[in-house]
Amino acid sequence: MKEMLENTLMETLGIELLQADPEEVKMSMPVDTRTHQPMGFLHGGANVALAESAASIGGFLNIDPDQQQVFGIEINANHIKSKRNGVVYATATPIHLGSRTMVWSIEIADENGNSLSVSRCTLGVVPR
Repeated sequence: MKEMLENTLMETLGIELLQADPEEVKMSMPVDTRTHQPMGFLHGGANVALAESAASIGGFLNIDPDQQQVFGIEINANHIKSKRNGVVYATATPIHLGSRTMVWSIEIADENGNSLSVSRCTLGVVPR
């Protein structure tokens, strides 16, 4: 599964896959110049990229990849706290696993357990 991240946005942002199960996906992302906004804080868009990546991997683990594919069709995020450096961790869990759509909840926290962002991502399940 980790090979899927090579040559992608996830690799560019330094996102790493820590756990990949159909009911929970965990990923990490560094807070550094790759993920900063101009004022030196973690960019909200980087959080959203991390969240959608975790949800998409979870979705992929809940389909037959020979017959189906998943694509993000909607994501929202509430950014709760900012961060200048360190590492953030995303944990994605399914709310709904349907035959045509999935909804995932993603919580992003720092290495101290502080909640930084929460997202909800809807995935479309389509024939391959």
